[in-house]
Amino acid sequence: MPQAGSRNSLVIGVDIGGTKVAAGLVDHDGGISARSRGPMVARGKATEALGAVTSVIDALFQHNQGACSAIRGIGICSPGPLDPNAGVVINPPNLPCWRDFPLAAEVSRTYQLPVRVDNDANAAALAEALWGAGRGFRNVFCTTLGTGIGTGLVLDGHVYHGRTGAAGEGGHMSIDYRGPRCTCGKRGCIETLASGPAIAKRARLAADLAPGSSMLELAGGNLRNITSEIVGAAYARGDQVAREVLCETVDVLTLWLGNIVDLLEPDIIILGGGIAFLLAPFFDEVRDRLPSFCINPRSREIPVVPARYGADVGIAGGAALCSQMLQNDDNREPLVHSRR
Repeated sequence: MPQAGSRNSLVIGVDIGGTKVAAGLVDHDGGISARSRGPMVARGKATEALGAVTSVIDALFQHNQGACSAIRGIGICSPGPLDPNAGVVINPPNLPCWRDFPLAAEVSRTYQLPVRVDNDANAAALAEALWGAGRGFRNVFCTTLGTGIGTGLVLDGHVYHGRTGAAGEGGHMSIDYRGPRCTCGKRGCIETLASGPAIAKRARLAADLAPGSSMLELAGGNLRNITSEIVGAAYARGDQVAREVLCETVDVLTLWLGNIVDLLEPDIIILGGGIAFLLAPFFDEVRDRLPSFCINPRSREIPVVPARYGADVGIAGGAALCSQMLQNDDNREPLVHSRR
């Protein structure tokens, strides 16, 4: 059987969401060679939800029988909160089927393979550090900007989990204690100000005051239909109101990242997710403006770059978790090598 570090070894990465499960075969360099997908059973019995996961993994085995002997393990991205050390899913709001569910142990028992479980933001950060935009950097800060904002921190090649595994909730750092209330209960979290829904809300208010904006046209004349995607489309048309909405988003993101730099001083900042794609034209501006939002005199030296993985980030993240676990079990050097 191939060893974890072998160029011929494969791992399975699994991405569990509230409505779907995706899995893929991932090689030593983070390439995804095959995929399978199915619906998730979020509100049934715990065993039914597990069956939804195993059916997608089964499909991957069935359609790639020639590769089965090279598969060394399984890594799973699951909604949290969870305990990554025990592989237990605690009580995710969008997966009420699982409460204190030993996901890693159940999947390992089914396939007789080692299994690692972590949340999607931590796994995404590890995948980017191992195979993606952060490859070669020692300390990597990665954020996924989408419907919510997730963050992961990889220090010296390992995800930083904190004392209990709950560290890394950077999306719930408040930058305005009088700001809008977040779903977490706090006020002014960056997630309430720079996520997709936050951008859409700000755009609706702006379009209401500027009815000539193409955002309203793209939304079929209905303000409620304006989404962050529509803001991006209007910006591409040269719409000034859409540009102002995105610039305000860049302002709050840069303020937040300035705090991250002052606290952590990562070697690289990686921005992924749909909102990061939307804001890609502003990345250089974010880096250039960091000195105005932090006291670090060398903050402009920190690259601010897009993530490698897009829609496949959950599969890659799960695979990265598993690959590192196997490498550690083999008592070899960490998979993420420091840039000197």
